[in-house]
Amino acid sequence: MALIECKFYSEVLGLNTSMTVILPQQTTTQIGMSNVARGTLHPVLYLLHGLSDDDSIWLRRTSIERYVAELGIAVVMPQVHRSFYTDMAAGGQYWTFISEELPALARSFFPLSAKREDTFVAGLSMGGYGAVKLGLRKPETFAAAASLSGALDMAHHFMNWGDPASRSKEYDLIFGPGDISGTPDDLLWLLQEVDRSKGPKPALYQCCGTEDFLYADNLTFRDACRKTSLSLTYEEGPGAHEWGYWDTKIQDVLAWLPLKK
Repeated sequence: MALIECKFYSEVLGLNTSMTVILPQQTTTQIGMSNVARGTLHPVLYLLHGLSDDDSIWLRRTSIERYVAELGIAVVMPQVHRSFYTDMAAGGQYWTFISEELPALARSFFPLSAKREDTFVAGLSMGGYGAVKLGLRKPETFAAAASLSGALDMAHHFMNWGDPASRSKEYDLIFGPGDISGTPDDLLWLLQEVDRSKGPKPALYQCCGTEDFLYADNLTFRDACRKTSLSLTYEEGPGAHEWGYWDTKIQDVLAWLPLKK
């Protein structure tokens, strides 16, 4: 497979940024690897990082390159800093970047399919929030979205503290001082909007460890999703908010993806 560390300029963000990309390569003589390429335009998984990480982290903490080798799928891992994949109240327009500019640029740089049935997104923690938000706000683009230990109930978990003084100023910079309940940054509200719509609906995958500090948030999202017509694959089991869990579960995500045979 080809591994590309791509540095480029974002018009939306007004700065240079980066993405790390894995591209399929058909090989027959590489020792210990069986690499597959499906054709000239590759299906693509946008794989999102968490709050403290960057576009290199999935490569550094998991064997994602090895896991996708036999699937013939490209992996695009963008850099969004601590933005929560949001058009920040006081910062960069990271939602516009991740949902519009980045896919267009990635397809212009690399041989990636633009078909909905070939386009998927997944992420962990903050990236789980971003992945589900992309799936629900852009269901015409993404056929499937997966969250690993995702921060899936932001409106409650971070925005409605009983003591306003305990609310992080960082989240005010991201979401603004108001309540995000009932807005496009509220995943529970988005579930209802997509359920009521007559348009396409993404397949959803969700997993979380039972010892994870976001476990309760994941139960809230699971229960809300089960009241809709959306297809949800939910898995839980022993695990905390750590890379041993995510390295295992990303393999389950890849097996779940509705890749064309």
